[in-house]
Amino acid sequence: MSERLAKSAGLISAATLASRILGLVRDAVQGHYFGFGLEADAFTVATRIPTLLRDLFAEGAMSAAFVPTVTRYLKQQGKDAAWRLGSQVVNGLIVVTGLLVVLGVIFAGPLARLYAGGFATIPGKLELTVQLTRINMPFLTLIAVAAAYMGLLNALRRFFVPAMSPALYNVTFIASTLVFVPLFSRIGINPVMALSVGMLLGGLVQIAVQWPLLRREGYRHEWVLNPRDPGLREVLILMGPGMLGLAAAQINIFVNTSLATGTAGAPAALGYAFRLMYMPVGIFGVSIATAAIPDLARHAADDSHDGMRTTLSWGLRLMLMLSVPATVGLIALAEPIVRAIYEGGRFTQSDVTMMTQALMFYAPGIVGYSIVKIAAPSFYALKDARTPVLVSVFSVLTNLGLNLWLNSVMGFKGLALGTAVAANANALLLLALLSRRIAGVDGWRVLRSFVKITIASTIMGVAAYYAAVGLGAVLPARLLGSVKVARAILVAGAIGAGLGTLALAAWTLHIEEFRQAMRRLLSRFAA
Repeated sequence: MSERLAKSAGLISAATLASRILGLVRDAVQGHYFGFGLEADAFTVATRIPTLLRDLFAEGAMSAAFVPTVTRYLKQQGKDAAWRLGSQVVNGLIVVTGLLVVLGVIFAGPLARLYAGGFATIPGKLELTVQLTRINMPFLTLIAVAAAYMGLLNALRRFFVPAMSPALYNVTFIASTLVFVPLFSRIGINPVMALSVGMLLGGLVQIAVQWPLLRREGYRHEWVLNPRDPGLREVLILMGPGMLGLAAAQINIFVNTSLATGTAGAPAALGYAFRLMYMPVGIFGVSIATAAIPDLARHAADDSHDGMRTTLSWGLRLMLMLSVPATVGLIALAEPIVRAIYEGGRFTQSDVTMMTQALMFYAPGIVGYSIVKIAAPSFYALKDARTPVLVSVFSVLTNLGLNLWLNSVMGFKGLALGTAVAANANALLLLALLSRRIAGVDGWRVLRSFVKITIASTIMGVAAYYAAVGLGAVLPARLLGSVKVARAILVAGAIGAGLGTLALAAWTLHIEEFRQAMRRLLSRFAA
């Protein structure tokens, strides 16, 4: 089981790695053209508003409720019943998100003022945010449908194409930025509109790339929507508590966004830093969870808590082996990484400093975010939507209180730190409650691995930091200040030194998960 899980996770990780790298390229291209200026802040807030429900429809309550239900339908009733359920979920998403899109377009002005009232002090900034919000709103429907198709394919153990669809989104976004920014500048359209064009086209591409595989699997969409259908009602019932949790989360996002808009450039800095921090979560955390969720759902359907414990133990230890070093590495190499990827064009040294600070305080949240990706769906597989939502509400309230306090003490950096602390609190509480529910999650073995991995990662971080310092002293300052290749060489050298040290430390400490991760998961990147 663990070998198959690692193989599936490795396949997903390979596709997700491509997507995350392209995501960095996307952000670098966007940063080159817009930096942390007026347009960047406006676009950041304008994307926040239409995607305020993205977690629900993409990686949150909808996916956690939908995948286990479809998996059970496939096992117990066959594909025809699963396809009918899938059609009804897609149709329901189109209706609900379509209504939200219309409301968002109509009320874009009041929404923008709620989220970013501070923009009104800068001429044109709030007006641009409202305009971009109206253009971006249809993305909500596109990403919801794409997520439903992803859920259907994952339930069929078809992981690679759904995992690749975000990569194609990024390719489309990058191409649109490169083509339309210069074009719009020449014809008198605000060039930041190119980002909205890329966003919408990318959403369409995510749907289009998954459709042929679904068709080959036999899926035929039916334009039916019966609210009394048992499967649809089950998905909605499981989603219901998640929507309450989301409402609490949106209060937190609203407060954070409002606090960030008080500092010029902070919304964009936090947005860029969060996406960079989330890269390991997306590559490792989401990939391992995506591979594990169908197994968890099958074990839950068979009432096999032993099977769930085995799957969870493996998934958690593999996540820790990958996410803890990523956390330490991002903290140790935050500035060189940000400089190598982003500095240049309108992305200035002051932007580098601001983003580096945000990234260092976000980084500790990687472990928590990764664990939640597998812990929360475990409850949904057990048909328990209430527990993860109550925990989510608790963590949101914790995050809200921390951010209000830390922002007054540390400024925008406190928003990043509060988010990281709350993510880890959420993960720990979920694991504790899940352990009680299924009589353990192999806790001592997971804890022992965590301690060993943390020691090895700390040694790695020290080696990587001093390798970067040494390379910075050897490479000419003129090259580091103006040539991206030189900055990339510095980062690559430091990462190489860190990984070599990590491998040695893992071998010395007999960390089983490191050997298995390298052999079963990361080797897939070269396949």
